[in-house]
Amino acid sequence: MDTNSSYMLFFLVLVCLLKSFNLGEADPTDGFTPVPLTQANFELQRPYNVPLEERYSSKNGIHKLWVYADDKPHDPNSHTQPRTEIRIKVLDYSSGVWQFEGYSFVPNGTSGVTISQIHGASSGATTLILRIYDGNMRYYSGDLVDTGLYDKWFRLNVIHDVDGGKVTVYIDGVQKYSTQDKGPGDLYFKCGVYAAPAHISYYMESRWRDIKIYKK
Repeated sequence: MDTNSSYMLFFLVLVCLLKSFNLGEADPTDGFTPVPLTQANFELQRPYNVPLEERYSSKNGIHKLWVYADDKPHDPNSHTQPRTEIRIKVLDYSSGVWQFEGYSFVPNGTSGVTISQIHGASSGATTLILRIYDGNMRYYSGDLVDTGLYDKWFRLNVIHDVDGGKVTVYIDGVQKYSTQDKGPGDLYFKCGVYAAPAHISYYMESRWRDIKIYKK
């Protein structure tokens, strides 16, 4: 093997090692402490007039949640859009730095739907809404967060620095979006499917696995 070939082989091995160990890239969870999370922390919300098993399933660690555009809200006294969501309960927060992590899968055709949110704010109902429109993720119905998310598992990390007033979104370990929050409140994380006010598909679905909560 000549010198040039040796250098090339060494370079390729080095690149593979760097990718393997993810050197030089900080993980969103660095510096955070995992918060114990069990099934008891998962409150399932679904259309009030249908059994849970008609809008939710759990198999091999995968939560599948779906809803239809003409479904009822989650409560007969609510005037909100239809939803099937996991609400993280007992871990509400009002200060500090908190993080949601989960792997999500959104099938092609699901559109106009919130798949993740931070509920609560000093003004308004929510601090963060992440919606899927035609395979792209948006902050509410505005700023583009990421593209091409249909039919694949992706890792979502949402960090909320309450005291600093900042929310940061990561997709597959890469920071994609950051914005000011909407003030303190009784805050908690949710994920699943929650129809947007307009431009929604008839059938909406998302799947979730490896859901975790962290804090500093």
